[in-house]
Amino acid sequence: MTEISRSQAWLESLRPKTLPLAFAAIVVGTALAWWQGYFDPLVAVLALITAGLLQILSNLANDYGDAVKGSDKPDRIGPLRGMQKGVITQPQMKRALIITVVLICLSGLSLVLVACKTPADVVGFLVMGVLAIVAAITYTVGTRPYGYIGLGDISVMVFFGWLSVMGSGYLQAHALIPALFLPATACGLLATAVLNINNLRDIDSDRQNGKNTLAVRFGPVNARRYHACLLMGALLCLALFNLLSLHSVWGWLFILAAPLLVKQARFVIREQRAAAMPPMLERTVKGALLTNLLFVVGIVLSQTLN
Repeated sequence: MTEISRSQAWLESLRPKTLPLAFAAIVVGTALAWWQGYFDPLVAVLALITAGLLQILSNLANDYGDAVKGSDKPDRIGPLRGMQKGVITQPQMKRALIITVVLICLSGLSLVLVACKTPADVVGFLVMGVLAIVAAITYTVGTRPYGYIGLGDISVMVFFGWLSVMGSGYLQAHALIPALFLPATACGLLATAVLNINNLRDIDSDRQNGKNTLAVRFGPVNARRYHACLLMGALLCLALFNLLSLHSVWGWLFILAAPLLVKQARFVIREQRAAAMPPMLERTVKGALLTNLLFVVGIVLSQTLN
């Protein structure tokens, strides 16, 4: 293989297109901290770096685990990555995983030292950081990876929603109010919708290879209904947050993304072919990012123009 092909293989395994979703959760959390009257740019940047590295770790571990277990075969609809193509070896991927974990530890420790003000916060966020690393690796790696028994969706909800949004907000505002649970849940639901589309795309090959994702467990029809519930649930959570806490006309800015999400939900429910899902993966990512961006802009405008 040429150097270019090896570089391309690593780029495919890193999956940079997945990083914006990880960043979006931190941006939402930062906007909510600013809404409470707090903003620390250094903490926000360190949180963004840590979240991005955790996403990269998850991507690399996912490639490693699926390759070792033989889950990703040439006949699958989704793209094959570096290890599946034989360009990246197991020892090389292990080294990449170790390097990424070291970088996460450095970034995470810096974040904790800069942001945490009490021993309890230090211990709490260190524990959550370790759990995040373990969760990123054990999604597909190990003797009983939780991604193979249908627990990937709840993991995405926890780490892309509640922990990322509320954690990054708390590290800046040093206060945790119940109202933040709604936008954090919305962010998690949108990220889970992206995972569900990915699982709908691979539902047939996953079933054949013993990878019992939630889509496999639900079946193709109910998994499509579940997808619509995830998208509509996110809109409902943001609407409730504006009604109960934000109280601003600008807080409804996220509604501009609603037609796009509704269109996606209708297409997924109507289209029963797994082969039709790959284009929807990118569209779901864009829909999730647009919804989060409009929500953040609405928060900013509600504070500056009201």
